Amino acid sequence: MNTFIKRLLVLTALTLPLLPVQNVVNAQNGDYIDDSIYENLPFDMPKVEQPTFPDYTVSIVDFGAKGDGIVLNTKAINDAIKAVNAKGGGKVVIPEGLWLTGPIELLSNVNLYTETNALVLFTDDFEAYPIIKTSFEGLDTRRCQSPISAWNAENIAITGQGVFDGSGDSWRPVKKGKLTSGQWSSLVNSGGVVDESGSIWYPTAGALKGAMATKDFNNPEGINTDEEWNEIRPWLRPVLLNIVKSKKVLLEGVTFKNSPSWCLHPLSCEHITIHNVKVFNPWYSQNGDALDLESCKNALIVNNIFDAGDDAICIKSGKDKDGRRRGEPCQNVIVKNNTVLHGHGGFVVGSEMSGGVKNVYVTGCTFLGTDVGLRFKSTRGRGGVVEGIYIHNINMIDIPHEALLFDLFYGGKAAGEETEADLAGRMKSSVPPVTEETPAFRDIHITNVTCKGAGRAMFFNGLPEMPIRNVHVKDVVITDAKEGIVISQAENVSIENVKVETKGKALQVKQAKDLKVNGKTYNNSAAKALNIDL
Repeated sequence: MNTFIKRLLVLTALTLPLLPVQNVVNAQNGDYIDDSIYENLPFDMPKVEQPTFPDYTVSIVDFGAKGDGIVLNTKAINDAIKAVNAKGGGKVVIPEGLWLTGPIELLSNVNLYTETNALVLFTDDFEAYPIIKTSFEGLDTRRCQSPISAWNAENIAITGQGVFDGSGDSWRPVKKGKLTSGQWSSLVNSGGVVDESGSIWYPTAGALKGAMATKDFNNPEGINTDEEWNEIRPWLRPVLLNIVKSKKVLLEGVTFKNSPSWCLHPLSCEHITIHNVKVFNPWYSQNGDALDLESCKNALIVNNIFDAGDDAICIKSGKDKDGRRRGEPCQNVIVKNNTVLHGHGGFVVGSEMSGGVKNVYVTGCTFLGTDVGLRFKSTRGRGGVVEGIYIHNINMIDIPHEALLFDLFYGGKAAGEETEADLAGRMKSSVPPVTEETPAFRDIHITNVTCKGAGRAMFFNGLPEMPIRNVHVKDVVITDAKEGIVISQAENVSIENVKVETKGKALQVKQAKDLKVNGKTYNNSAAKALNIDL
């Protein structure tokens, strides 16, 4: 644990802020969700099924676990889970204490319950996490096993008041530009290696080698033998929680923090509820997404607080041919009463959306200083259709970039990291024909949004071969914006009762067809931009 403790001293620790009080939906350890959450939905979806458990309880202490922060409790915790599963189901209790452990594997009919002041700390020993075949960032690949995982399970839960810490600082590379000079100096002096440019720190030489082998986001190429894979093990950062092909899943009450890469990653699950959960990652954490709901069906994301180093609430469905081959859209999702304290996007769709996204309702959410507020992103090669998205009653402040962004030329960088020249260069490429690789965003409805403080109010940036279609924005107020609305490559977009306070142009139309602004229709080609007052 020396490495973990040392880096906690090196980097600024993430402290829990004073948290706003939120409305309560009665999930209470899986008993039920109030049916009122399904009232007035703009699409039909079934009631999300909640897990239930037999009245049978064991403590991990009964299996030899010790909460002293010294003893490694991997076997004890997993033995308790296996025993309850074999008994037919029930509750595995993690009592108050500091519980050091390796990977935990959930099994069917088990509720992993954490008591108040229970802190589960995952070891920073890379060798404790086997390299497995999995999916990461939408592609089939190999990564280290997640600290918490489940495969093909049914009727499972993680509940209570405890904290799960993924020791992510031991795994993650850190960009120099995201630290003060003093923090950077201390981090470099603590060990690890720095790349040739001197701009990124890696925890080990193997992590740097893995990064150099990476061409497609974080998935390495040219690594063939087991020896080579083992050498780059520190680069194969796992998501903190990975639940795959499972049904009736509940996460409730607990806190997840400091994940090696993404934090919560349900993949190909049905009937999943994430309620009253808190996620905290340092703002500088690479790929530190809070929640990536991927190819899931029938989901509730309610009353949560997210503070992320990357996207906060993100809807995905696989990337490029791997995602299209899987062919599982993310659908029937309610996102309600959530607060985002930091993130590259408050609510995000994409960029890995090759299997499609449909029937998503987002309401009653607050974004405080997220880089972008509502963020839709994809690029050529993805394919997939995003449709039937309904967003209502969103409040935001201090959004440094767009309050609302549609970017179909996404290049993999966070908002603000790519220059206008970089974007313009990629947009100058020849226009390809429409194929299964062409992404489509359509039938999106956004109402009752208030934002105070933004870089650019809105940016619609569609593809020439596939414009953004049928997007309806109504009853929106954006004040203290540095720039107004820019619309490019859009068709049948309506802007109604939208107020933008900015020193520049309120609405600039670069290329649009059947654009309706307060009942008046405009058409425009790329020859000359239209400027419209709001």
